[in-house]
Amino acid sequence: MARPFRQQADEGILDRAAALFARRGFAKTSVQDIADAVGLSKAGLLHHFPSKDALHEAVLAQAETLGRRVLDQLGGLPPGPARDRQALEVLVDVALAHPGLVALVLAPVTDLGAEPGPAVADLVLQAFGVDPGTTEPPRSVRVIGALAALAVLTLAAHAQDQTTAWRRHIVATCFDALGHHAAGATPSDPDQVEA
Repeated sequence: MARPFRQQADEGILDRAAALFARRGFAKTSVQDIADAVGLSKAGLLHHFPSKDALHEAVLAQAETLGRRVLDQLGGLPPGPARDRQALEVLVDVALAHPGLVALVLAPVTDLGAEPGPAVADLVLQAFGVDPGTTEPPRSVRVIGALAALAVLTLAAHAQDQTTAWRRHIVATCFDALGHHAAGATPSDPDQVEA
């Protein structure tokens, strides 16, 4: 198998596995479940990843890489609307490209009953300057609400094959959820939110 194709296949497997881990939890997701989701036999899947544990470790490593990429792209932006906008832009692009990984990363942030997720969930909260132990509730609620909206909307965009058409509306909706509005814009008019 050519290397670029193999890498693309592995990324697809990781994303589907992440989605299943987010939805069912690691313990309740079998190798056969993942193989079925990616259209491989169990042996074919194990050719890519020798065990469910190895696959889980690869999923977590990929999620951490993406989380660090988000923080890296924020540069030295100070907390505030410009940083929030940049964080949303990057996260929406990551979510549209890797919906399963985003579901896994955001599950513990948006679902208190979810299994503890990768530490990358903390990286996502850091992107918005949120420390769960010290950040005031209004900001925490807005960030968690924006992340939940991001997750739901990007998954809906995938389901309706509207990832390109919906991208700017997803960013605008999440920016609005954070409490940022352009002068004269109303929360119900996401097309008027500042660019």
